[in-house]
Amino acid sequence: MGTATGTTDNGLGVLGPDELRLLRAFDSLVLSWAHQWEAEERRYPFLLRPADLESIDYYENFPHLGLAAVAADPARLAELRAGAGSPLEELPAAVLNDAALALPSAACYSVYFDLGKRTLPATENRFTTVATCFRNETRYEGLRRLLGFSMREIVFVGSPEGATEHLKRAKEQVLGLADRLGLAMRTEVATDPFFDRTGSRATMQRLFPVKEEFVVDGLAIGSVNYHRNFFGERCAISLPDGSPASTSCLAFGLERWVHALTARFGDARSAAEAVLEAV
Repeated sequence: MGTATGTTDNGLGVLGPDELRLLRAFDSLVLSWAHQWEAEERRYPFLLRPADLESIDYYENFPHLGLAAVAADPARLAELRAGAGSPLEELPAAVLNDAALALPSAACYSVYFDLGKRTLPATENRFTTVATCFRNETRYEGLRRLLGFSMREIVFVGSPEGATEHLKRAKEQVLGLADRLGLAMRTEVATDPFFDRTGSRATMQRLFPVKEEFVVDGLAIGSVNYHRNFFGERCAISLPDGSPASTSCLAFGLERWVHALTARFGDARSAAEAVLEAV
């Protein structure tokens, strides 16, 4: 039984059984870290509200990145199909309703939106979630760069000291794992491809003042991110003393890890065995 990754140029790659086993093994390993760190596991809605994204200036800072979930108008769609050739290659905007929902590009946004307008019970709060995320990229490349992909995050929400300590521990954990797996990993201060480098938006500086990526063979397969109190202020997440919460997160692109580990061990099955031994 072999792997069946379909490499396309449209971002719609397919995972075969061995790759799925590897993805689940790696995700289980990260989830075990989350449990050790007493992070609450949560599953959030698959879609976001544009109003929530607007509250964090998402559409100002990432206008090229956003994707929306849109329903077609049955009457207009039927009219189109009656007059168009078959099969339809695209659904033109004229047959679509306004988008009331958006596709997430990161898993941690849901954590902040869910905690919005609340006072936290403690100064240290951790959450973990996995989400299918979507990014409107200019190019796609197999499992290295997908349109839709899985993101696992372990998020800290609380004191500034706790947020930075979360990143320190997360970084040590990831680098230690890479060493055990024999992955040639380095860390790089992020030059985020979604960042508008030509702009000078102060908000972006608050969003990404500290971001380091874990890079293997030129591919960022994870990152640690410190947002200071940006999300605490924008989402009205308060500490017990009333001050805005600080946040930080550890994020993994699971399909990218599948790609990197498969390349390291020669095939996904061997990589999965190595990950299981590393737990």
